[in-house]
Amino acid sequence: MIRFHNVSHHYGVRPVLKNISLEVSSGELVAVMGPNGMGKSTLLGVAAGVLWPIKGFAEVNGLRRRASVDAELAIRRQTAYLPDHPWIPKMRSGREYLLEIGKLYNIDVNRLFEHIDRLLEIFDLKEQADANIGSYSNGQKKKIAICGALVTDASVMILDEPFTGGLDPSGIYVLKKILQRMAERSEVTILMATQLPEIAEVVADRVAVVRNGELVAFNTPAELRRGMGGGESLQAALATMMSPKSEAHIRAYLERMR
Repeated sequence: MIRFHNVSHHYGVRPVLKNISLEVSSGELVAVMGPNGMGKSTLLGVAAGVLWPIKGFAEVNGLRRRASVDAELAIRRQTAYLPDHPWIPKMRSGREYLLEIGKLYNIDVNRLFEHIDRLLEIFDLKEQADANIGSYSNGQKKKIAICGALVTDASVMILDEPFTGGLDPSGIYVLKKILQRMAERSEVTILMATQLPEIAEVVADRVAVVRNGELVAFNTPAELRRGMGGGESLQAALATMMSPKSEAHIRAYLERMR
């Protein structure tokens, strides 16, 4: 379970989050969506413990983030965080990188080797597995970073834009299938930021829409569509929520395209 209680944060004089309160139930996959620069990554950073909110707090499985050294270590043992732009060691091979992560999470060595092989296979990284990560393409670096999150077997996963950053159609399809399976398992809790409504509609139990730092909607994809008249796609419903004047602007622009 991940819980945010009255979380507010700002950078300088610009508020980014304003009194956000929401709960991701155990075993649930929640997708956080919203316009660019409106607080999605900041919210995930608070959940991951890399940002300390100006006001409020986040909890993971009943433990408050950064409340104490012991509490924070307990949270980190059960949580995997994949930022939008993760740091990865360029002079280590992909296989070495995954092995070191697995050791940090005390994964059984036999399970670890077997899981790494399966991840490298499914993400088309076997040929690059023993080459330095610095030689990887941007898409391959994104894939190895995703593998780094998955190899942890963590019960709580915080994923910031996992489907972007050069991921190819095969990688998107594989990750979507993995998240779908995880969403079916009651022991894995996932908080994910994404800009892809077609992905959220398939994998998310609920969608949290953040606009101007505020939580403006939090419901199932079906209920969000129904709230916009029932016939709209999730993409159209979200576009209206995120930017209520977008349809009028689009029509005005298209009318002048001659």
